[in-house]
Amino acid sequence: MRDKWGAYIEHNVTLAPTGSGQLNGLTFAAKDVIAIANHTSGAGNPDWLETHLPSTKTASNIERLLAEGAELLGMTHTDELMYSLNGENYHYGTPINPKAPHCIPGGSSSGSAVAVAAQLVDFALGTDTGGSVRVPSSYCGIYGFRPTHGIVSMDGVIPLAESFDTLGWMANDSDILLKVGEVLIEQSDIDHEEFNTMYTSKESWSLVDEDCAKTLTSHFKRIENSLGSISDIELAPEGLAVWMDTFRYLQGFEIWREHRQWIEQYNPRFGPGISDRFKWASTIKESECISSLELRSLIRDRLTQLIGKNGLLFLPTTPGAPPLLNQSGSLLEQRRNFTLQLSCIAGLAGLPQVHIPYKSSPASPFGFSIIAGHGQDLRLLRFVKRYAALLSGEGKSDEASND
Repeated sequence: MRDKWGAYIEHNVTLAPTGSGQLNGLTFAAKDVIAIANHTSGAGNPDWLETHLPSTKTASNIERLLAEGAELLGMTHTDELMYSLNGENYHYGTPINPKAPHCIPGGSSSGSAVAVAAQLVDFALGTDTGGSVRVPSSYCGIYGFRPTHGIVSMDGVIPLAESFDTLGWMANDSDILLKVGEVLIEQSDIDHEEFNTMYTSKESWSLVDEDCAKTLTSHFKRIENSLGSISDIELAPEGLAVWMDTFRYLQGFEIWREHRQWIEQYNPRFGPGISDRFKWASTIKESECISSLELRSLIRDRLTQLIGKNGLLFLPTTPGAPPLLNQSGSLLEQRRNFTLQLSCIAGLAGLPQVHIPYKSSPASPFGFSIIAGHGQDLRLLRFVKRYAALLSGEGKSDEASND
């Protein structure tokens, strides 16, 4: 396989299908934090690679995809220990964003997003704790999905922050995104009732670049004309910045609890930024998380009540198009903060979120997301497939064109 995009850390790790099913003929890649028998996952850090043994078994979700006819074609790059949203790895370099080569691909599932965007594979697996599937999907102009927390098994996946970690996936089209979901999400009783209430968040639009906000606002008007009104509500009376801080403290505390022993034993080499985050995480005390835990519980209750079973929340995935390569300083940190304010919503509430690329954009990639209620993952993916052309800005949906 020719990988001029730098998507792969190890392209020779391949597995043939073990069965036949709805993924026949499809190929996929997996983020290098997911277990493959006899392969050592490097988690984006050479010291992690040197201090860990090969996996003794393959993650169950990989086996399920193989059993449905898919073929694994390689392990993809990740940011160090999944603790970034940029995709720029100090040790291994930065995969090239096929849709915007002068920009970052986004992380931490950078290689998976690039492999899909470059059409090296049909779909790819990533992990999403704070946005690590949704953000690179946005920056690389592809579909990306973060499932309801706990609905997809995390066995054989290197953890980051357990109460936020999810296994997600990316694809170039909504049909494949749904097919993968139907394999990985175990739901025996699927409700085919229509979603009947749609919201957007006032606070989220204040974080978006002016040009992107203008384009998406116009696009949402076309969606409203076809699907019904979208109510503009106040989602976070406390402010999304407070929600982000709540997420960061809880995530940081869990990250240090998970990786403290390894870090103190081996004193690994971390790149700039990653090193600072681990140092900060090491200072968080459990007592400091009490108020954050209380607010997270409040947020979950509030969103559960708002969205319910049949509601949808529309919001920007990122503040806009991907940042340029090799940026540093306050500008990049502000972008990271704005991005986390958007991505922490689904993370704090444990809800499913799908990123939809806006395909009519002549400039760098961007798009928006839809969040659904707890456990409504397959309904959400079917909704996106049903109205894919309308949602992505390519034209009327299949259903609308048949009216």
